[in-house]
Amino acid sequence: MNSKTNTIKAAAWVEKLPPYLFAKLDEASRRAKDAGMDVIDLGTGDPDIPTPAPVVTAMQKACADPSTHKYPSYSGSLEFRTACTDWMNRRFGIKLDPQNQVMALIGAKEGVAHLVQAFVGPQDVVLATTPGYPPYFSSATMVGAESYAMPLLAENDFLPRFDQVPEDVCHRTKIIFINYPNNPTGGVATLEFFKTAIEFAKKHNALLVHDAAYSESYGPGEKPLSIFEAEGAEEIAVEMHSFSKAYNMCGWRIGFLAGNASALNALGTVKKIIDSGPFTAVQKAAIAALEMPEEEKQKLRDLWLARRAAVVEELKAAGIEFNETSVTIYVWAKTPEGFSDDEFCARLVEESGVVVAPGASFGSAGAGYFRIALCQPEDRLREAARRISEFLKKHGG
Repeated sequence: MNSKTNTIKAAAWVEKLPPYLFAKLDEASRRAKDAGMDVIDLGTGDPDIPTPAPVVTAMQKACADPSTHKYPSYSGSLEFRTACTDWMNRRFGIKLDPQNQVMALIGAKEGVAHLVQAFVGPQDVVLATTPGYPPYFSSATMVGAESYAMPLLAENDFLPRFDQVPEDVCHRTKIIFINYPNNPTGGVATLEFFKTAIEFAKKHNALLVHDAAYSESYGPGEKPLSIFEAEGAEEIAVEMHSFSKAYNMCGWRIGFLAGNASALNALGTVKKIIDSGPFTAVQKAAIAALEMPEEEKQKLRDLWLARRAAVVEELKAAGIEFNETSVTIYVWAKTPEGFSDDEFCARLVEESGVVVAPGASFGSAGAGYFRIALCQPEDRLREAARRISEFLKKHGG
């Protein structure tokens, strides 16, 4: 038998994809552990807290029900979609039709990729913010399209300037991705901003996609808005919600898309060919998450706020500047003077065993920042912040 292995050439677009950010962070963490270091990984936003017990119980019960073992509907069960619209009504005061204005997703990442496939082709443009979620841009590469990055700057409250997008880009734009509360910056959208985004999308006949994956992570007085609280949103926009961060369900792979019915219909055409929708038992578990008592949801928010306070106290003492908002499960901080973000993050893990994400990995406008994911117990977060402070003292910070 010939042991020689032929090299099978991948599609051209595969070779254009950059290494996925979180795979690189996992590798950095592995190398440090192999070197015998006590590693505190604050690079990836993967909650360490167990999924709430009512959700797990609902899943166990649903798994034992043979009716859930069949192929699910690609759009999600009507029971799940109704629970989603009921939740949006309670949470935002919005009334949507569960029959044609909601669709189940196998996580937000799947939704991003399939939306781009449904609406974008070669020579078209995907407009997205930088720094931002990497799949916004890689999904454009996968369909042979271009992507155009709108910078999120502190002086603009981490909101994009649509009036600075070149006209030739506007004319070719098919999808616009915005994300608030924003990962990684912690920026918060106002109703006025949503109105501006809607007007821009209508003018250029582009689908406006609001990724609201972090809508349920917030502090007092910072309750995020839905884009559907702005007039005219249903005419041009869809909004994506995820269970991963809100209910510590990253591995469950469940989310939903709500809004413009024709956009959901186009997405459904793609999904009929590519997937069969989330496992019905997972949908039943997600319903239990949506229907959890508000006080239980508040306990989760309070936990993230306590963790944030533990980190920022030490960062302030070390003189590190950061966005002081309390939304999302991250802290977006300025790289200490004298370091690039890549250099700072690489040396921090090599010398101190703390993994954080370099800002430029989220896009060019993230250069000069780093992101801390609050996905460790409070004592480990304090230890990580202490190590960052000691690292800076060692290097003259």
